[in-house]
Amino acid sequence: MSKNKNMESFIENAIENKTEEESRLVFIDEEMFGTPRITIIGCGGAGGNTITRLNKLGVKGADTIAINTDKQALDLVEADHKLLIGGRITRGLGAGGFPDVAERAARESSHEIEDLIKGSDLVFITAGMGGGTGTGSAPVVAEIARKHNAVVTCMVSTPFNVERARLIKADEGLDSLRVKADSTVVLDNNRLLEFVPNLPINQAFSVMDQMIAETVKGLSETITVPSLINLDYADMKTIMSQGGLSVMLWGEAEEDAGVDTIVQEALNHPLLNVDYTGANGALVHITGGPNMSLKYVQDVAKSLTQDLDCYSNVILGARVAPEFKGKCRVMAIMTGVQSPNLLGPKSASVAEQIPVKAVASSKFDIDFVR
Repeated sequence: MSKNKNMESFIENAIENKTEEESRLVFIDEEMFGTPRITIIGCGGAGGNTITRLNKLGVKGADTIAINTDKQALDLVEADHKLLIGGRITRGLGAGGFPDVAERAARESSHEIEDLIKGSDLVFITAGMGGGTGTGSAPVVAEIARKHNAVVTCMVSTPFNVERARLIKADEGLDSLRVKADSTVVLDNNRLLEFVPNLPINQAFSVMDQMIAETVKGLSETITVPSLINLDYADMKTIMSQGGLSVMLWGEAEEDAGVDTIVQEALNHPLLNVDYTGANGALVHITGGPNMSLKYVQDVAKSLTQDLDCYSNVILGARVAPEFKGKCRVMAIMTGVQSPNLLGPKSASVAEQIPVKAVASSKFDIDFVR
């Protein structure tokens, strides 16, 4: 038998054994191991809109919660759980645009919030900054989640520049929020003017809601849906606990469009201004169709992380899904980035932040976590 035939036989045996292993692994996972509890909370009107969109998209392995001081607005939200906060303070009529009222309302209902969050491993909080309920309640929710040892990531939007008073409230709200969360991603409504300037206003805001919803959904399912190269809650916690500022990336393209296209889709975020140079950690997950090769996965990860610090911790996951035939999606969390749109527990306020150019390096290591 020739050397090539020996190798072909070896590969065939490996594939056959892999199929048997996967069937046994499914049994082991179901019988012996639990999954992390992921909770997604929308605070206020903007947060509620994102929760509704998430429920329409469907998120595997995550619970959605909407909280508000306005009963009428809350009734319109689609969520697994809804909570009207501060009933004695606002009587369900809203916070009137006052964050301090919403904060008191959240603290009045802190036990109910705690009951909904208790036991969560990862908590996403979405809200709009500059109004009343989202601005005032989101920091309280983040504080309660951190109290129960959850990893807390906030995704919030800020007002248009013309909304002067709301900008001041948004900046104050962000200062309160950043010290309570592990990481806060700030999405600027003003960038909608550059990205979708001619869309009707309701449709333009839906673009922001969709982007937040898709990102949260993708990251949640990254650690709850079994993969070829698995990522789990511990991987995410490792990356998020490295400190500094974090950014979540999302990109999708046709597989035959090439590696550069999918990477540029992820890096050139239309609603976020970020300098990735010198980032100190990355969690990368790539989803593709049945024909996605190991080399393609490696090339995408290499291109995506080539400008990271030479000592950066890169953890890679990959999943093959039939519905992704002919296309590829990349999701990533990068830590230690620079941006006026990102806030961490030790960050200055948005107005004070000045991006600093870090030292670039093309050397990195990738850990394949199975």
